[in-house]
Amino acid sequence: MFIDQVEITVEAGSGGKGAATFRREKYVPRGGPSGGDGGRGGSVVLQVDANLSTLLDLHYRRHFRAGDGQDGQPKKRAGRDGHDVIIQVPPGTIVTDLETGNVLADLVHDGEKVIVARGGAGGRGNLHFTTPVHQAPHFAELGEPGEKKRLRLDLKLVADVGILGYPSVGKSTLISAVSAARPRIADYPFTTLVPHLGLVRMGPSESFVLADMPGLIEGAHAGAGLGDRFLRHVERTRLLIHMLDCSGMTGREPYQDFCNLQWELALHSPGLAARPQIVALNKMDICADLETVERLEEALRRDGWEVYRISAATHMGVWELMHAAWRRLQALPKEPGDADCASASDVPVIIRGPVADDSRTWTVSREESGTWVVSGRGLERLVLRTDLHNDEAVKRLQHTLERAGVHQKLRDMGAVDGDTVRIGDAEFEFWDEDLRGPDLGRRRRKGEPGS
Repeated sequence: MFIDQVEITVEAGSGGKGAATFRREKYVPRGGPSGGDGGRGGSVVLQVDANLSTLLDLHYRRHFRAGDGQDGQPKKRAGRDGHDVIIQVPPGTIVTDLETGNVLADLVHDGEKVIVARGGAGGRGNLHFTTPVHQAPHFAELGEPGEKKRLRLDLKLVADVGILGYPSVGKSTLISAVSAARPRIADYPFTTLVPHLGLVRMGPSESFVLADMPGLIEGAHAGAGLGDRFLRHVERTRLLIHMLDCSGMTGREPYQDFCNLQWELALHSPGLAARPQIVALNKMDICADLETVERLEEALRRDGWEVYRISAATHMGVWELMHAAWRRLQALPKEPGDADCASASDVPVIIRGPVADDSRTWTVSREESGTWVVSGRGLERLVLRTDLHNDEAVKRLQHTLERAGVHQKLRDMGAVDGDTVRIGDAEFEFWDEDLRGPDLGRRRRKGEPGS
């Protein structure tokens, strides 16, 4: 079964909690804090496997979850990291985040990897929070939850040369004549229901990948026939072989067929119609009107196309066509040429690079309900990793927010006693007392009773 599009859910592991323990050994007074760090949660990774040509395995398994990190241990022992989950995908897989609509990765080369869900960081043990003033902290950090995403995987087969044409023009016969591929061959339309790949050997160490595409008809870009489902596979090819049936038995005009499919390619993607092409006039062994073929060949050459007469069934002219394709490939870029065929509706690709450090940036806004919202990656992570049921941990959080200027900013914007302040998923009550200074009293997390 050929599957070229699936939707999956990936969930990275959560980080382990840091340990709040103390060294207790005989003859060792004042042992001090010894809590180890929690382990990092496992990540979900996509990796290209050149031996795969379909997303069939992911059709039956749609949910993947990496392992959680182990909690920190006494005696400064860190918890074990969670195990990663590596999902094998075929070359040409495009990964899209369904929530944002952004393309996260375009995986082409064998062995290429991308992390699609990153595991949460482990919490630090109480060993990290000792100070000259506070030498015995009884709290540690919590681990961060791992990322969870819904992804769509789209497969665009990676091939050097693609064969396209109307149904029953001989595409499958050609690929079976020059490679070990054995697609179904019959004298009825749409015999080929899925793309087929074949390796064409031109010498001891010279070869290229040939793709046989299902037949296209007029209106394919809008879903006619097999529709545009397989047109996207042609986008990965560097060169196209456009096959025409010159037997005279179809009742169609070959030149009109050629023009129709050129128009379909342009409607699907302007860049695809501009892809280098070679025209193959097939079924010359049973052609009864050579004069019509000569006129067709003259018209195509006049338009600038390279034309070859072949018979895929008898192998006449087949290898001359393959050698012509091989020569053309040597002058073309090695990378799949789909960069110039992106349609206007394509979503932007996220360029993976160094992540900007926005941990110190935060903003304060107020919702219509009156709730104050403090937004900032660093502060949200701080609240997320704070054990809000531990008084010492909450005091450290309050001190950090005060030093960051959050309390002063809220006061300047008009926050008064009793106002609700939300940071991430946690909600607090704002107090502003002259003697004790501003404070955010811990109230509740979202989903807890009273929230």
